[in-house]
Amino acid sequence: MVDRDGGGAARTEQERNVEVVRRYLRTFVTKDLAELAEVVAEDVEIYGSGAAVRGRSYPEAAVSSPGLTVLDQQILEIFAAEDRVVVSMAQTYRRDATGATTVQSACKMYRLAGGRIVQFWGEQDTYGLLRGLGLLPDVPIAF
Repeated sequence: MVDRDGGGAARTEQERNVEVVRRYLRTFVTKDLAELAEVVAEDVEIYGSGAAVRGRSYPEAAVSSPGLTVLDQQILEIFAAEDRVVVSMAQTYRRDATGATTVQSACKMYRLAGGRIVQFWGEQDTYGLLRGLGLLPDVPIAF
């Protein structure tokens, strides 16, 4: 059987879902909002960091954050099962105003339907990101 790209055996749904998630994650480096729109549903549901929101405008805003540039992205693990893809990753950010760089780790789970991300859940080390970029003091928190 030949896949849509004309090569080899047809890819499974899980393989296609992994590729969609990889394309989405790549937009944080490329800032390509047209590609993001191709792989994320307009009414995507997003859960994490104590919030639940709906709409592609949220990941678009994250991808195009002014003053922050993703210099590198490492997908440490990626696992697909049925309509879900789970990723653990690290992104290297630069604060453009100062040149400070730091690495932020994250773990995300995506649900896909019809070749698009329709839901995702996850957490990322925002506190570590802010400390590493010099936006919070680099001292232990006193509780």
